[in-house]
Amino acid sequence: YRVEMYNYGLNNTFVGIVDIATKQIFSATVLENSAPDLPEHLKKIAVDIAINAVQVKKELGDAPEIKDAQMAYTKTALNNSKCQRSLHLCVAPTFVKGTKALWSIVDLTDLKLVGTRWTNVGDPGPVQVSERSLQNDKISSCYCEKENVINQQGWNLKYMLTSSDGLRIAEVKFNNKQILKDAKLVDWHVSYSNSDGFGYSDGAGCPEFSLSAVTAWDAPKVAELKEGKTVIGFVLEQVFKSQGWPSACNYNYVQRYEFYNDGKFRVSAASIGRGCGNDGTYRPVFRIAFAGKNNFAEFTGADFTNWNQEKWSLQKETTAYSKEGYAYKITGTNNFAIEPSKGQFADKGRGDFAYAYITKYKPEEGENDLVTIGPCCNIDYKQGPEKFLEPNAESLANQEIVMWYVPQMKNDDTKGKEYCWAEAKIIDGKYTTLSYPCFAGPMFVPIK
Repeated sequence: YRVEMYNYGLNNTFVGIVDIATKQIFSATVLENSAPDLPEHLKKIAVDIAINAVQVKKELGDAPEIKDAQMAYTKTALNNSKCQRSLHLCVAPTFVKGTKALWSIVDLTDLKLVGTRWTNVGDPGPVQVSERSLQNDKISSCYCEKENVINQQGWNLKYMLTSSDGLRIAEVKFNNKQILKDAKLVDWHVSYSNSDGFGYSDGAGCPEFSLSAVTAWDAPKVAELKEGKTVIGFVLEQVFKSQGWPSACNYNYVQRYEFYNDGKFRVSAASIGRGCGNDGTYRPVFRIAFAGKNNFAEFTGADFTNWNQEKWSLQKETTAYSKEGYAYKITGTNNFAIEPSKGQFADKGRGDFAYAYITKYKPEEGENDLVTIGPCCNIDYKQGPEKFLEPNAESLANQEIVMWYVPQMKNDDTKGKEYCWAEAKIIDGKYTTLSYPCFAGPMFVPIK
């Protein structure tokens, strides 16, 4: 069993893996400034506080009902409140009214409403309730409770759905040489205001035994990767989707791994909207653990410079790249150049603008499923992974290393420029969903 305990005073989460029968503890980890997923009774308390708050009733013009509350499980923040200053446990039951959504931000440490905020969600369009293509129990039994194996085109790897860290790949080998211990997507941070600092921190995971707001919609899919008519590799893809998508305050995420015949691979993800506003910034948090001992270097304008200690870097408009377009490289047991997205990949991405963190590999720092490790709405490097390198950065020279990669995708609902957006329309009498995904993620290119 996995046991989670939350300390409200310290805002710390204890995670233990235990064997009930033998009364053994297999692992015990404390994650500072982190909160676990909400249990059902806390969700009910949050909704009860929200629907009975005078301020919420005043803003909506009427008292909302329990069934009207969306995203009540999902953690949030609000600048200049204790949710931000004191790192309290806060969530935001949200109520959609017309083309807007009211966020009721509830502090579950102090058990009170601390504020409300409106966001624009656009025309909700027609509503259609879709049936699931596969039953939740089938997805859980086939992909959440056991690993599956891919062995093709020189690649061998295992994959499975996690409770809150998305689709995880492990023991990744190319031509019988291990490249990755594992890779996964541990968080989705969604901010709807740089000034007020409110939004959602959430994960994506299995449809059962998970309190993530966005869960696996169907089974993972493996498909050919083509350039024209030529097969150049394969892709492993997973869709995580809210039941009411593409209605307002419903989310749709795609996680995608690409594997190429020449040994390249890419780790990427996309938001497909619609979300709870038209002014959102999406920040997925990838964790990529490399096999063996390696060194990490950054291109500094003339050559690559090794990082001697745990560190972070931000991809900006002014970032320097090698003539091949590389920003970083890994050398040692494995040798790869790292090419962030600048809009050059054939997925209509507009660039990653990513924070990259390199830490020394430690099993307790994310090997098991992680709770939400970062706040929703920080606009600086404090996205969660920094807690594994601060305050005392460790040596990186010839170590087992983990790369944490946090792209930043800004959504847009401007006609003709839609990005991270979706809308439902009736076209020629048929219900049609138009989607505009925003893909982000780095390419890893083998080098000598």
